[in-house]
Amino acid sequence: MTSTAIRPVHDVTPMDLDAAIEAVRDLLVALGQDVHSEHLLDTPRRVASAYAELLTPEPFSFTTFPNDDGYDELVLVRDIPFRSLCEHHLLPFHGVAHIGYLPDQRIVGLSKLARVVEHFARGLQVQERLTRQIADHLQFNLQAKGVAVALEAEHMCMSLRGVRATGARTVTSTLLGLHRQNPATRAEFYALAGVRS
Repeated sequence: MTSTAIRPVHDVTPMDLDAAIEAVRDLLVALGQDVHSEHLLDTPRRVASAYAELLTPEPFSFTTFPNDDGYDELVLVRDIPFRSLCEHHLLPFHGVAHIGYLPDQRIVGLSKLARVVEHFARGLQVQERLTRQIADHLQFNLQAKGVAVALEAEHMCMSLRGVRATGARTVTSTLLGLHRQNPATRAEFYALAGVRS
């Protein structure tokens, strides 16, 4: 068993929770809200704490094992739920991730695939970058013959405001190695993941 630390998402400036609470209070005032109302008294703290949780990736070790049996077929985990924050509007987007890889010398503990998704989803994101970060991390740590990641998500910045396209889902994918090079391998991933290619 080999365990490696996950590569950092990005350089994170330490969070100043007190300043965030004041900023939320100032925003509510600027939006014409009565921050002295009994209902809003503790809202700045709650909002700042919620954002702190959504923007703070939890560290974990990425555990891999020798592929002693020489398994060389697709390993796929479907419908991993995730939520993140759109960096353009600070509104959530949420959906499911489908992750597949073709093992070479090492295999990964399956729960770690969900942890990788959760780790990179915490922060201000765009779906395209999130998809690529997950795939790149898996390839870096597994040196797999192929890695495929597809995300399907609904963006609140699209469904709550502007066009208000409730229920519209955005699909992004990143394909590396054999998943990118071999049409049959790519088609197998999309078919088993239930994503139209």
